[in-house]
Amino acid sequence: METATRADGAAGVGFVVPYDFALDREMWRWAPPEVTLHLTRTPFTPVPVTLEQARAVADHADVAACVRNLLAVDPLLVGYACTSGSFVAGVAGERALAAALLAAGAPRTVTTSGALLEAIALLGARRVAVCTPYDRPVTRALGDFLREAGVEVVASAHLGLAGHIWALPLEATRALVRSTLAAAGRDGADAVDAVVVSCTNLLTYDAIVDLEAETGVAVLTANQVTMWAAVRRIGLRAVGPGQRLLEADAGEVASAPTTTSVAAPVAASKEPCERLEGTDRAHPPTTGDQR
Repeated sequence: METATRADGAAGVGFVVPYDFALDREMWRWAPPEVTLHLTRTPFTPVPVTLEQARAVADHADVAACVRNLLAVDPLLVGYACTSGSFVAGVAGERALAAALLAAGAPRTVTTSGALLEAIALLGARRVAVCTPYDRPVTRALGDFLREAGVEVVASAHLGLAGHIWALPLEATRALVRSTLAAAGRDGADAVDAVVVSCTNLLTYDAIVDLEAETGVAVLTANQVTMWAAVRRIGLRAVGPGQRLLEADAGEVASAPTTTSVAAPVAASKEPCERLEGTDRAHPPTTGDQR
């Protein structure tokens, strides 16, 4: 696939993000030199980080309006960068959201949760651990989404934050990953193929490589998979030296999809739904939480 560029030589990539998104600079870290990012936010909704908020920021009419605003700068792709907003309605809801972006004029698209499934499929992962900054209901919705797509969730933990997720110290995220893998098995690596770190408002870039080396498990984070899938669709590669997902994708760019958002589900899991409830643990908020 040839790299698509605009008339000015830039590869413009647009994203619709939630109104409280604060990590623009982190997304840029995965961008190759050819890419310029354009972000626009959904309308403000006075609610905490809950299922209600996830549904609000995924409103198709609001998302379509954001897409039309971004089209003014001729992006090659307009994606949706929010994990909870793209998994809250299940696999069918993710597909409908991607279709809404395309219907609004996006030349190509990706959603964070759709990109997550693509990344899991690329790595051949079957069993994952899930880490989130959310409350229990939102975290369970992510587990439901993954199981619906045929991914076995063997352990899950959440922080219970209601806001200011972007302020969480990186070390708190590292600790969450370590403890969640410990819940999956004695050393984690024998029990899971990958750990999913959810939320595009959670800092992760500088933790991925170290955690992968320490645990022996692939670490998939929200902004990582979003940027990886987005630039892949326009024939480029995301920047993340040493990150397992990006290293595994070497040589795969030519076969990247250009319009669809959801990867084909992996083999269906036989793990009962109650397993997530049984391993789901809330961690106390750290001092970085500014609710």
